[in-house]
Amino acid sequence: MPAYTNFLSRETSPYLLQHAHNPVNWYPWGEEALQKARAEQKPILVSIGYAACHWCHVMERESFENEPIAQIMNEYFVCIKVDREERPDVDQVYMDAVHAMGVQGGWPLNVFLNPDAKPFYGGTYFPPRNWTQLLTSIGQAYQGEHRAELDESAEQFANILQTSDLAKYSLGPAAATVSDKQFELLLDNLGGKFDRERGGLNRAPKFPMPSVWRFLLRAHHLTGNQDLFDQINRTLREMAWGGIYDQAGGGFARYSVDEEWLAPHFEKMLYDNGQLVSLYVEAYQATKDELYKKVVYDTVEFVRRELTSPEGGFYSSLDADSEGVEGKFYVFTKNELRDILGDEELMFSAYYNCTAAGNWEHGQNILHRRQSNEDFALAHEIAPQVLAELVEGWKKKIMAARAKRVRPATDDKILTGWNALMLNGLINAYRAFGDKSFLELALRNAQFIQTNLRNGSGLWRNYKAGRATIAGFLEDYALVIQAYMNLYEATFDSQWLREAAALTDYVQENFFDPAENLFFYTDANGEALIARKKELFDNVIPASNSLMAHNLHRLGLHLEKAPQSELAAIMLAQVQELMIKEPQHLTNWASLYAAFLRPTAEIAIVGPEAEEARKELSQHFLPNVVLAGSLTPTDELPLLQQRPALGGQTTLYVCFNRACQQPVHTVAEALAQL
Repeated sequence: MPAYTNFLSRETSPYLLQHAHNPVNWYPWGEEALQKARAEQKPILVSIGYAACHWCHVMERESFENEPIAQIMNEYFVCIKVDREERPDVDQVYMDAVHAMGVQGGWPLNVFLNPDAKPFYGGTYFPPRNWTQLLTSIGQAYQGEHRAELDESAEQFANILQTSDLAKYSLGPAAATVSDKQFELLLDNLGGKFDRERGGLNRAPKFPMPSVWRFLLRAHHLTGNQDLFDQINRTLREMAWGGIYDQAGGGFARYSVDEEWLAPHFEKMLYDNGQLVSLYVEAYQATKDELYKKVVYDTVEFVRRELTSPEGGFYSSLDADSEGVEGKFYVFTKNELRDILGDEELMFSAYYNCTAAGNWEHGQNILHRRQSNEDFALAHEIAPQVLAELVEGWKKKIMAARAKRVRPATDDKILTGWNALMLNGLINAYRAFGDKSFLELALRNAQFIQTNLRNGSGLWRNYKAGRATIAGFLEDYALVIQAYMNLYEATFDSQWLREAAALTDYVQENFFDPAENLFFYTDANGEALIARKKELFDNVIPASNSLMAHNLHRLGLHLEKAPQSELAAIMLAQVQELMIKEPQHLTNWASLYAAFLRPTAEIAIVGPEAEEARKELSQHFLPNVVLAGSLTPTDELPLLQQRPALGGQTTLYVCFNRACQQPVHTVAEALAQL
């Protein structure tokens, strides 16, 4: 029997359950804890983190498992633990509060609130001594004569949090106009942020930021700018060769701590890998580079192997640590490599840049590459085919050695929006490569979402052990709508488009703010926090408002609903000025801007070989196209009406702004019309 058990023991989140036997009397976020704080007039300590977070584990080990420290926390505060992945709404409010206090945010996030849940002080990781001093001084100040000052401070921060981002950045209604000249200025501003040696943006730590490179693929498609194309390829190649990519097992870590993509923070997140599959698929469509195809196949295999639930949902993440040591599962000393590989170790170490001293700390080596297979084969005078076989053999041996190690913990909760990101990646991979296994995994996941994550006409956020407990956020809706539209375009099964349309209606009814022509992050029927926020800035995951604007644009075309397309343009116009000045924070919005620069093509394919034509068309990178199709002439979707299969032959209709080109019978002719 554990010595302590707190209220987190009733939760399903692995992160919360990690803290269920701390001596801290933790509560989950909810009315019970908030009511206790109001009744006892005690300040609240809200501590926010997530299961794969290294410094969250450190702070737990040092402070939350420490009985004397726990005693101080219990004496002075109502202590609440939050899994930021389950409750991004709570995280968003209190992260904004900490930024307003002039503190750089991050996790663990520790924020002190008054009994009305209004924040007056906060920070991130604190070493035990500092934490003890802080707890004592805040606890005593709130009990003593400084309470009025702290409450006053909390009131001021609450007012700041209630200011909308449009007001904060002096944005607002603007004419929906786009121009090539403005677009060039945007690209110049973004170009100033590039690392032109190692790819990515010129800062460390380096995050993959898929939405930046997906935008640049669209910009290159529009402009033909070679400099952009070189930067995209430099970035994708260096990431695929770097330590941020698991060279043996596939899949990407969350970020690299250095500028060379070498030393990752070893946690692997579903949301990164879903988006990076989509990015590498599109890059392959644009370049036909086999490296990109290999990354897609190996990353999907990693997700299938390590993040897929028996029911077809995808788990959230793998921890960075195993046995309390970051990266231990993935790194090797030179001696360990000799034991695993025998005579092949010398060639392996040359290929993956492993040394006796180690290329990382404590004599350990992170597997990474510095040249292409062609260049390596030439330098070592071996046939490319022989090298390819050697590499596959090495990977099997490394994976077998890793299988004997203690695995990093899996955060096995299932999050709706993150599943939709992976679902999108799988659909994109199926469209580009025509591999049925990708579609099977995608359809299984879509069915999982429909069965377990639908909440009446809406969505749940989370699922674990047969339970969904938190109402969906705008991110969940936006990403599922996007995935379902994509699934329709990959299968021509109109049920997915109808589901996307129904979810969009729900969002417009329950999330929309007509005063600002934007969507709130939280459902009108959900729990009210001290501020109801909107998400404007594209980060590691694009902003839910930019995702919804894309969805409205595409769905408006698919269903010929002009008001939806018009709302997308109005939403974009409001952020346009800031997007052109600071594009690195609004790249998914910039992708929508790129789509508006030229009319979006509407392609309808009808007739007996519609599926074959769809497959052929989908191999190409066509970012500004909506695709509809039917094997039978009975489909009622607007883009298929009055579009017969001429002469009984499969016919393709290419239209722009509701004006159609001459109907054609081959994909080559349709591509020429684009």
